Amino acid sequence: MGTILRQVAVSGITGGDLAELKIPLPNLNEQRRRASVLQALDDRITLLREINTTLEAIAQALFKSWFVDFDPVQAKMQGRAPEGMDEATAALFPDSFEESELGAVPKGWKWLPLNVAYEIYPTRKLKKGETAPYLDMAGVQTQGHSVDGVIQREMGSGTKFINGDTLLARITPCLENGKTAFVDFLPADTTGWGSTEFVVLRPKDPLPPYHAYLLARHPAFREHAIRSMSGTSGRQRIQNDVLSQFFVTVPNESVAKAFSELVVAIHEAICEGHQRSQTLSALRNNLLPRLISGHLKLKAG
Repeated sequence: MGTILRQVAVSGITGGDLAELKIPLPNLNEQRRRASVLQALDDRITLLREINTTLEAIAQALFKSWFVDFDPVQAKMQGRAPEGMDEATAALFPDSFEESELGAVPKGWKWLPLNVAYEIYPTRKLKKGETAPYLDMAGVQTQGHSVDGVIQREMGSGTKFINGDTLLARITPCLENGKTAFVDFLPADTTGWGSTEFVVLRPKDPLPPYHAYLLARHPAFREHAIRSMSGTSGRQRIQNDVLSQFFVTVPNESVAKAFSELVVAIHEAICEGHQRSQTLSALRNNLLPRLISGHLKLKAG
């Protein structure tokens, strides 16, 4: 009678009820087999993510070496062969600098303000109310260019972008946290849209599209963007007129083409690794409840 009164008076499960609950468990060997399958998937996912991190670090190092430190030019000035490139690529670089108002620049190259070297908020067509891929700020990562959570949504108020654009968070604390993305997730010839708090960047010729993503990850550029912020506490945003005055070096067309070929190969490898990681994550998430419930049996090996 006491048990009946307790259940009527207080609806729910008590600690005592849980203690009496019997849960069927497979034998220890079966548990180990199931765990080993899940662990193998987790290890592979982790490895793919680490490889992608390394690939992006290589692209960032290349960007800095060629366009910030001018390592190949410095080497040729000193009579050395530039490191990490073949003779044909090395021949594309000048062997001297020339003075400009902004300081020395490789001969034949130019310092250009961002709003001359890039399109900032380039024109993209998407009608209000039209259903299109939508990306919220929450789907943008603080590391790596890939995104999550793209959905179909009717166009309202937001920024518009196409494949090859770079998205930079313009509001605090997202900017300081590093939220940046490279748009490569849209179907061909599709315009997407997203948060009003994105700055959309696109390099002009001869610079390749991925140059903008690498620039947006470069510490000096990020520091400039952060210093440009103004507004009330907690709602500070990048000031476009200040951002546009960041100067970038624009190389000759042959160097830009060589850089494009290298970073396109790196970008494609990152995309492939990300896709594999997503596939394995979905497989793991599908297997987990089936293995726990025992609906999926593993053969002893």
